[in-house]
Amino acid sequence: MNTTIKKSLQNSFSYQEYRNLIAKLANDGATTGEIQTETNIGFTKLNDARMHRLDKTIQINEEVQKVLENTTKSYIWLVIAESWCGDAAQILPIINKMAQITSKIELRIVLRDQNDDLMLHFLTNGTKSIPKLLLLDAKTNEVLNNFGPRPIGAKEVIENYKNKHGIVDETAKIELQKWYLTDKGISTQKEILALM
Repeated sequence: MNTTIKKSLQNSFSYQEYRNLIAKLANDGATTGEIQTETNIGFTKLNDARMHRLDKTIQINEEVQKVLENTTKSYIWLVIAESWCGDAAQILPIINKMAQITSKIELRIVLRDQNDDLMLHFLTNGTKSIPKLLLLDAKTNEVLNNFGPRPIGAKEVIENYKNKHGIVDETAKIELQKWYLTDKGISTQKEILALM
């Protein structure tokens, strides 16, 4: 596992490098990942706009900010994501804002399809669901905890919809985005903080 983490960190992006990549892909009509479909390209464009908005508007809860400011342990937060992932677009700007509060957290991002060895260690119900945040000890790279792919409330939106309709369709995705908009990142912040 340590070798896999080390290799992934060597292939990782800073948040700004990841945002630059997404913006370039959106502009060029491309996407990350192995499958270059019109759907994924469309999601990359949408997610670039979504992240641009959230980078400007997301606020860190006062209580969360105080805990982060007083943290004494050093972390690397390693996030597994892809440009086409709607949940990653909602969650990464929050994680970035949290990491910016303290020098004790270094944020790094890797692409799922280029880091399959890492992803296979952090499956959700047997699937490669993203985003996945790995909280690493900055000195040892030991995985202390992980979060994702969604906060509990967002998971419930999808589970309830799937139980009622049998599928996750475009309407379910719209309901999920409404949940994120209403929650304003608070659930994500508190759930991540509880893992530290």
